[in-house]
Amino acid sequence: MTDTPAAQIPDPHFLAQELNAWFGVHGRDLLWRHPDTTPYGVLVSEIMSQQTPVRRVEPMWQAWMTRWPTPTDLAAATPADVIRQWANLGYPRRALRLQECAQVCVEKHNGDIPIAISDLEALPGVGSYTARAVAAFAFGQAVPVVDTNVRRVYRRVVDGEFLQGPARSRDVRDVARLLPYVDNDPSLSRRHRGLPDFPPLPLGDPKFKDAANLMCASLMELGALICTATNPACERCPIATHCRWLALGKPRPNEEQQAAAKKRVQKFAGTDRQVRGKILAALRGISGETAPTAVSALGESDIMSLWDDKLQLSRCLDSLLVDGLIEKTESDGARSYHLPL
Repeated sequence: MTDTPAAQIPDPHFLAQELNAWFGVHGRDLLWRHPDTTPYGVLVSEIMSQQTPVRRVEPMWQAWMTRWPTPTDLAAATPADVIRQWANLGYPRRALRLQECAQVCVEKHNGDIPIAISDLEALPGVGSYTARAVAAFAFGQAVPVVDTNVRRVYRRVVDGEFLQGPARSRDVRDVARLLPYVDNDPSLSRRHRGLPDFPPLPLGDPKFKDAANLMCASLMELGALICTATNPACERCPIATHCRWLALGKPRPNEEQQAAAKKRVQKFAGTDRQVRGKILAALRGISGETAPTAVSALGESDIMSLWDDKLQLSRCLDSLLVDGLIEKTESDGARSYHLPL
């Protein structure tokens, strides 16, 4: 009988050395990774990249940064222009939250992006992942940055599981143990029910801080390019010798696990997301991915012609009004809709 390899954390110094060397050769040359990118530029890239492929984000990020290069510029824009510029990136509430972030930065941080994770998390629409991504990629902090890619790498390398599964409250703590150095991070200092206290912070030798910071990007890149969701390229993985999933013989999930994973994948066709997108595209003026010429307003009959299921269309129209993404005007009994002024 073959013994099952025990789960254990690989040596962080080995991981940093191997991953960072691989990243130096194979990492993508993304625009926001350039050394002249501002913290605001990093924040914009992170919010745009949420649930949107990088290939779609890059041209939109460049256009956005050209139009509004600072938080002060974005804070002064009209909501309608912000929504038009967002175009077809999807999840358009992100555009308004990003503008709210800029306004808070102007009001409370002298127009700068704050450095502390706690201050970043206090910005509108900025959660744990985005705050740590900005702290790491904009300010050089060595803190665990956990997205879907990193979670998948951890589950395979340490837990020996093919599927990354849903996010867990312990993910930040788990990934922190892969880093050769960890800066002060409020999440790691908190007590977590059922988990032992994290060692006192900062953790490790400060001379490894730069390597740990770079590892935040290299872990993410490994999941995006090599340790992918469906067909991982284990033969090209720089840390394959430390992967528990590989040592176990690359076991695949059973039917029940596969079914549960498929349920977590969000479809698009026929959903309220698609209908909301059609309404916004009509009000922006075009359905492409470049900022269109403004459309002043559309009458109710024009809006109602956009989708066959009128109940679904009405529901989506109401939700856009509630979210502040569109506004309604009534005059002489006629109703029209437009982007927020």
